Amino acid sequence: MSKKLHFRKDESLDRLANTINVAQFISFAPGKKIKQEYARVLGYAPNFVFTSLRLALEALLKNSPESSLNVRSFTPEDPRSNEFLYGLTSICDVETAVKRIIDAGSHVIVNETVDVNDGGVSGVYWGGAVEFAPDDTPRCVEKPGVASLPKEWAIGILEKVYGFKLDAIDLGAGSRFEFSIHPKPRGWKHTHLLGWELEQVAELTIQPSLQWPNQFSRLIGDKAYGLLLASEVGLPVPTTMVISRRIAPFTFGTDTGSAERWIRTCPKEQVPGKFTTHHGWLDPFALLAKEDFAGNQIASVLSQHAVPAKFSGALIVDANGNPVVEGVKGEGEALMKGVALPEELPKVIVKDVLKNYALALKHFGPVRFEWVHDGNQAWVVQLHRGATTTLESELVSGGASKWRSFEVSKGLEALRTELQKLSSDEGIIIIGQIGLTSHMADVIRKAGKPARLNTTEDNSQLKLKLQ
Repeated sequence: MSKKLHFRKDESLDRLANTINVAQFISFAPGKKIKQEYARVLGYAPNFVFTSLRLALEALLKNSPESSLNVRSFTPEDPRSNEFLYGLTSICDVETAVKRIIDAGSHVIVNETVDVNDGGVSGVYWGGAVEFAPDDTPRCVEKPGVASLPKEWAIGILEKVYGFKLDAIDLGAGSRFEFSIHPKPRGWKHTHLLGWELEQVAELTIQPSLQWPNQFSRLIGDKAYGLLLASEVGLPVPTTMVISRRIAPFTFGTDTGSAERWIRTCPKEQVPGKFTTHHGWLDPFALLAKEDFAGNQIASVLSQHAVPAKFSGALIVDANGNPVVEGVKGEGEALMKGVALPEELPKVIVKDVLKNYALALKHFGPVRFEWVHDGNQAWVVQLHRGATTTLESELVSGGASKWRSFEVSKGLEALRTELQKLSSDEGIIIIGQIGLTSHMADVIRKAGKPARLNTTEDNSQLKLKLQ
């Protein structure tokens, strides 16, 4: 049986730096005189030996994009960091801290401060899966809410979002690799990807969870994340530019052949039908200021190439696991808002929509998506994961001790208000006709209250019974 080798924390960083970019650092060992051990500083040879502690720290601080340094201490017997000082901007403060810790008998690593709130992500690659999140360190994988994707999808999506190659994430079978990605080049090699730890571990296959919303989907917006995944598995997604609050604009998808644009607001989490979808160009910054001035609901605005619409609609999966396709001739905005009813669709149109569903089902399981057919193929313009609890006359299953009625003619915003009024033992009966795939139906499902459809002509008797 082979014996596992253990390396000192700074030695491990030095070995990792032979393989991949690492944050700039210099390490020091205790003794009668402070001894420099390892160094990786931009513009200097590996393990360049500086003539003094002061000159070493000055070189490191000068090359730090944040103009600040961290000081961490450890002992060979316990490589986990002990004292940790973050974001020091004064050379005198850093030098004083290093001398004090060395005098106490500990080893020291001084490294550039890396801002985890810069719009990038941190995460772990292991077993064919990549898990990551923004605004955190690689230890984010120990918390709920990480994006969890197969390696190929993760690399493809992150390269589209950030605009640079990430081949170095894949370091082979049996590797567990902690990393971070940054819009601004970092580290001693001045690239966008930093390695923090690389371990050789048991080979295994990890099954990603594929759940969203997650922290990354909230960063770029729910619609953007769903469409990125759809595009990654080969579904036809129109060319889409994502104009984000926190990261540079990025583009993905396939040219539709149209010069027209749709502007779609992209909330952090899906809010069916609440925010603007507009055929034609709008000022995205004015739109953000108008609809989400505080900046806590809408993550981005999508500028999406239009699809010349012969038919449009949506697909959901009902409570029995069957796909339900609804649509209308032309553009489907009125159908989605619940002010128009589904029409009978040509069989070839339904067939093309179901073809997209079969591909999505293979990769994601049950999904819901909006589609537009140009006469040649069905394009996916929005995608969400998960089935519904909907049956033909029951939008949300369950019983209630009291039922409220709501007339669809009052509109979507009135419906939101009515649903918020429902107590825990109340359900709602929808009077009038709506599409099962409409935003109105989606709002009812997201509320989670028992909900039934009543489309009989004699609604007046039902209303009297409910009052």
